[in-house]
Amino acid sequence: MSNPFDLSGKVALVTGANTGIGQGIAVALAQAGASIVAVGRSTPTDTQAAVEAAGANFAFVSADLGTGAPVAEIVEKVAAAFGRIDILVNNAGTIRRADALEFSETDWDDVLDVNLKTPFFLAQAVAKKFIAQGSGGKIINIASMLSFQGGIRVVSYTASKSGIAGVTKLLANEWAAKGINVNAIAPGYFATNNTEALRADENRNRDILARIPAARWGSPSDLGGAAVFLASAAADYVHGITLPVDGGWLAR
Repeated sequence: MSNPFDLSGKVALVTGANTGIGQGIAVALAQAGASIVAVGRSTPTDTQAAVEAAGANFAFVSADLGTGAPVAEIVEKVAAAFGRIDILVNNAGTIRRADALEFSETDWDDVLDVNLKTPFFLAQAVAKKFIAQGSGGKIINIASMLSFQGGIRVVSYTASKSGIAGVTKLLANEWAAKGINVNAIAPGYFATNNTEALRADENRNRDILARIPAARWGSPSDLGGAAVFLASAAADYVHGITLPVDGGWLAR
């Protein structure tokens, strides 16, 4: 194996790739040689430009991931665009903030649907495609520090990300013998749209930075190495892990 991290000829489906973490992962996979299919509600113009600048092919599938309804169509469109799927990155996510005493059922359901329900059914559909192709594949779920910790004022987000870590283990148990690797990445505190409110809060921003040994918010590009590793042949014997990429947050 001359370069176990080479993704040339692979096709990666990345949800929520228009900005932030999804964009950083899509670009890293493209730089390693993978063709990218971005899935989401808005056209990822900047991501497309970066992927194509890396010399990789790009396609976009428009879909609302707040429901599982488009899952089958997404998989068929990806297969139609490039003939196969080799990598799934379940990145699309949302968050709602409110005290647990006041948290609404709508905010609970909306977050669980996007962050946990749709990723499972998309993984299920893609795994069926992997098996039909006869070549196995890689699934990378995006977890969180709140897969390990409780957090505050984000009860449905914590529930969803704890669930993602558990589902990752279960799917690894069931699918490892089928040649499918299911793992997760748990980003620490990254400068993305989802953390804008935290970074704008002077006290919370100060407290978070004081806890991070690396003394900075993460950049989406910081996740590239972990994503390429888990998507590559280098991780063929890695199953069911949730890998923190957190600037040392959990070590503190």
